[in-house]
Amino acid sequence: MGDSKEAGAECPPAGAAARGGLSLLSQGESEDPSAQGSALFLGGNEVKSRAVVKYSSAPPRTAFARLEEKTDLKLPPANWLRESAKLGPAGTTILGNSKKSKPFSSFGMAYDFIDSVGNDVDVVSDSENIKKLLKIPYSKSHVSMAVHRIGRTLLLDELDIQELFMRSSQTGDWTWLKEFYQRLIDQKWQRKKKSKEHWYQKAILSKFLYYSINGDGAAQPVPSTAEQPESSSSDQTNDSDGASWPAPFEMPSSVSEDPSASSQGSEPLEPSYIVGHVASAPKEQNLTTLFNDGENSQGLKNDFVRNILWTFEDIHMLVGSNMPIFGGGRYPAVSLRLRDNNKPINVLTGIDYWLDNLICNVPELVMCFHVNGIVQKYEMIKTEEIPNLENSNFSTKVIKDIAQNILSFLKSNCTKEGHTYWLFKASGSDIVKLYDLTTLCEETEDKYQNPFTMPVAILLYKVACNMMMKKNQNKKHYGTIRTLLLNCVKLLDKSRHPQIIASANYMLSELFQLDEPKKEESSESPLNENSDESYSEEEEEMPDSDENGSYSTSSDPSDDNKAVAIIKSVGELSVPEKYKSIHQIRPSCTFPVCHDTEERCRLVLSYVLEGLKSVDSSIKKESDLPAADPNTPIPLKYEDESTRGGPEGLEKQMALFLDKMGSLQKGNYSSQSGMIPGSWQHKMKLQLILKSSKAYYVLSDAAMSLQKYGRALRYIKLALQSHDTYCCLCTNMLSEVLLFLSQYLTLCGDIQLMLAQNANNRAAHLEEFNYQTKEDQEILHSLHRESSCQGFAWATDLSTDLESQLSVSCKCYEAANEILQFSDLKSQNPEHYVQVLKRMGNIRNEMGVFYMNQAAALQSERVVSKSVSTAEQQLWKKSFSCFEKGIHNFESIDDATNAALLLCNTGRLMRICAQAHCGAGDEFKREFSPEEGLYYNKAVDYYLKALRSLGTRDIHPAVWDSVNWELSTTYFTMATLQQDYAPLSRKAQEQIEKEVSEAMMKSLKYCDVDSVSARQPLCQYRAATIHHRLASMYHSCLRNQVGDEHLRKQHRVLADLHYSKAVKLFQLLKDAPCELLRVQLERVAFAEFQMTSQNSNVGKLKTLSGALDIMVRTKHAFQLIRKELVEEFDQPKSDESPPAADSSPSLNREEVIKLLSIFESRLSFLLLQSIKLLSSTKKKTSNTDEDGVLKTNKQIYSQLLRATANKNATLLERIDVLLHLLDQLARGGGGVQ
Repeated sequence: MGDSKEAGAECPPAGAAARGGLSLLSQGESEDPSAQGSALFLGGNEVKSRAVVKYSSAPPRTAFARLEEKTDLKLPPANWLRESAKLGPAGTTILGNSKKSKPFSSFGMAYDFIDSVGNDVDVVSDSENIKKLLKIPYSKSHVSMAVHRIGRTLLLDELDIQELFMRSSQTGDWTWLKEFYQRLIDQKWQRKKKSKEHWYQKAILSKFLYYSINGDGAAQPVPSTAEQPESSSSDQTNDSDGASWPAPFEMPSSVSEDPSASSQGSEPLEPSYIVGHVASAPKEQNLTTLFNDGENSQGLKNDFVRNILWTFEDIHMLVGSNMPIFGGGRYPAVSLRLRDNNKPINVLTGIDYWLDNLICNVPELVMCFHVNGIVQKYEMIKTEEIPNLENSNFSTKVIKDIAQNILSFLKSNCTKEGHTYWLFKASGSDIVKLYDLTTLCEETEDKYQNPFTMPVAILLYKVACNMMMKKNQNKKHYGTIRTLLLNCVKLLDKSRHPQIIASANYMLSELFQLDEPKKEESSESPLNENSDESYSEEEEEMPDSDENGSYSTSSDPSDDNKAVAIIKSVGELSVPEKYKSIHQIRPSCTFPVCHDTEERCRLVLSYVLEGLKSVDSSIKKESDLPAADPNTPIPLKYEDESTRGGPEGLEKQMALFLDKMGSLQKGNYSSQSGMIPGSWQHKMKLQLILKSSKAYYVLSDAAMSLQKYGRALRYIKLALQSHDTYCCLCTNMLSEVLLFLSQYLTLCGDIQLMLAQNANNRAAHLEEFNYQTKEDQEILHSLHRESSCQGFAWATDLSTDLESQLSVSCKCYEAANEILQFSDLKSQNPEHYVQVLKRMGNIRNEMGVFYMNQAAALQSERVVSKSVSTAEQQLWKKSFSCFEKGIHNFESIDDATNAALLLCNTGRLMRICAQAHCGAGDEFKREFSPEEGLYYNKAVDYYLKALRSLGTRDIHPAVWDSVNWELSTTYFTMATLQQDYAPLSRKAQEQIEKEVSEAMMKSLKYCDVDSVSARQPLCQYRAATIHHRLASMYHSCLRNQVGDEHLRKQHRVLADLHYSKAVKLFQLLKDAPCELLRVQLERVAFAEFQMTSQNSNVGKLKTLSGALDIMVRTKHAFQLIRKELVEEFDQPKSDESPPAADSSPSLNREEVIKLLSIFESRLSFLLLQSIKLLSSTKKKTSNTDEDGVLKTNKQIYSQLLRATANKNATLLERIDVLLHLLDQLARGGGGVQ
């Protein structure tokens, strides 16, 4: 190690001297890269040592004054024990005149470097304790240390038995330990006084160091700690003022102003963890009061001149050191030692000097030799040469083995977090014992007789807070955080420290991610990869085998059954890897795996409840509150009122709610328990209540997905009651909390809608809704301490009335939407806003359909002759209003598809209105009324708007097809009614026919017969029916019309065209044989009508031939009828069920018989006319073809007459005969020209 490596090891940054010599370094940072560490190669054994100064309050290093020979150190120098600018504020500490290490010194360092505790560092301790441990095999002196475990870090503190026992006689704090010590270890204990030689050596060392300071101005006064510029502690001030977890206590001024407080350059905290420092803590919870044990803060301050992160081999230690370091000139960094020339350096002294230099990264040692206080000479030794000094030879490799063995031994046995362990070796003994003082103390009446309890609990809490607040914290550390907090809570008395317990429980609840209810598997998976990071308080490790150094109790008289573990001989510590279980022995600490959302939320609520209990127990005015049994459910008095009120009462409650939301923006505060706004109770209860509302919301969402709607309503009710209490307590409503409320109300609306749609299972839902766990009752009891929790009663009532449920659901969505209008939440959360509006549109559609169906039901019950009732009209208005608002909701978020569906439903409402206005009176006198026409035209308008809203079929083919079908139906219905009930009293026949024709053609336009879909057969049937009706209309016009030949010809052509189109479409359908037969018969009648107006036999014969051809083509219809009849006939044989049970509903036997009779008569007539005409033409001309046709027709006519004469023939037999005759007619020509 050369000088250059140490040059900056402790040199403060420029300007540090101006700030009073305070030098602060952030974690992982030293004043100079060269000071990061160095490796020593000693005696052929490599020992790795690396030191990083984390914090230093030492002034800039000055050269030591080399004393002249014969200087008498017994005489005090002029500047002795005076403060000096060159010494800085901690001058007396540097020169070794401070009191010995305090019992809690490691805790002071741990508080300052909280980032290192629990994870990165193995040991936190005073350098003197480290040296004492590493010298155990070489020394006969006693060792007494307190050991605490925080995560993977051990805190070591000197436990001065003599001093503690002297104090116990005054305070009674340690009487149990004194009794234990006297019973098991030293029955005749008495205080051992230190010799005069000890005090003499201490005095001349102090004088020597003061002499060694360059004397100029040594006695000049310097600014005191309190007078220093505050820049030195600015980082700490900012940190404490900034956002953080609720502080368990107010920091006393003596601590907060301490210049030795660390700055760790911590990153900004996660917003979700921000609660804020407690502004005012009760006096009894002040750190000074809690930890004061006769001295200022019981040593909880970090009193060390420098804190060093020392890595010795693979052991990471945070070490506090007060060793004076001098520099300047040839020697930039040296340690200064005073030695009696008559006493040679022994091994213990050599190890002491060597470790001090390693820890502080000092490359050289300067020794001043004296005889009886008279300076003799100086000698300079390099650090790496110290192990080879005469009379003090030691192996650095052995020191490394000792360090590793001691650490392994302690980590293997100090497994319980929060417990105080006592490492003890009696003077002159080779046996090292480890006791669990916490267990011993628990045998006494008061566990708080262990003064380490509180510092350990606070440190557990602080480490957990620090790990929690790291922005980039990995979830795999959550198991460690949970263990820290559970152990912290276990150590504390609920009645004495409610604030820390409440805060710890809140943090425990925060470990469970409630904002990702659908991703529980992915969020849990990394939490179990923590087997090497921490341990569980429930698990204790089994002891090592004898091969690894036994510490099990045995019959050896040196053992006692109170010891946790024993090292039988200190010589074992020098054996390499004697205790090698440092990594394997650490038990695993896994985060609890929650297999489902409910389990996770229940855990959260259990922690929230404990936190609420702690807060409530600390509120002074509790005795003034009315007593309530947490096991008795709160009576829900509001239910009757809300059910009595109906929709009108709901409107009033909504108005009150919106008024309340407006007042929240102004920050109104009301608490029944008398909590002071800004107090820690107020802040903590707000956070706990908000957490409970989130947990209940997630539970409700999970129940909703399982279709447990009664349970979902119960949970959302609890969530809203929690939120209502939060609103009562909150002085400044955050927009994030308002967003939560909007989400809660949205879910509540969903649940009410699903309850309305699942009315058949209402009893089960009601049972789930009324069930309540003890935990929920207790949380509700805590909520009722602050408010009545009735703010959202209107939204969470389980009604049995369908209309009421739909209305409540709608109001929930409206309230959610109103909340989004506050604080510009709408623009900040566009996705949620769109979802709310979609739901509003949907519920308004549901309500519109509900009122529309009610109106249709009333209409069906009404006697035909009566006019439209007022109740029906009111229902129409309600339905129309709902649809109109819903359309507006969807249009405002550009949801064209849903807007089109609502327009389509509005069209349907208009059609119901039209049906209600059917003409009163006799069916025969009925005419198509103007009101019907008005409403049908309105329906058409809405359907056309729906199509315009969609734009093209590509946007949503199914909706597009549906709207087209409804539009086609509307036109068809309107045309049919006009045709069947022609308004002849108001309009001319020609005008009616024209309107019918136009409406039918429009219906055809929107009836898609070509696209293959489930609706295609319906479309084909509709189109065929339209063509049939048009053909019939034109046929009728032709029969009734006289005069205009051009118009008659046009009607003839149109009738023929539509008949042929109707036939083509009916032939595509397999289930409309009767319709096909009827159309064909009408075509035959049309031919017969044409034949009556013909004069020539040739023309008549041609028309007859065409009519017979149509008759032949009816064969397809008869085949379909026959097939259905055969299936119907076979049904009883294969299945003994009644024939009508499974017969085709499309086959009407009566209609078939009627059509068959008409067909037989018309065929008979046509054949007879054909025979007559052919016979008359045969007399005039001789034609072989005509002779053949005449012969065939005669045969067929003869067979037909015989068949029709047989009255006993079955329907099937008659059809078979006709099919046979039609086959003959087709083969024989039937008169076809």
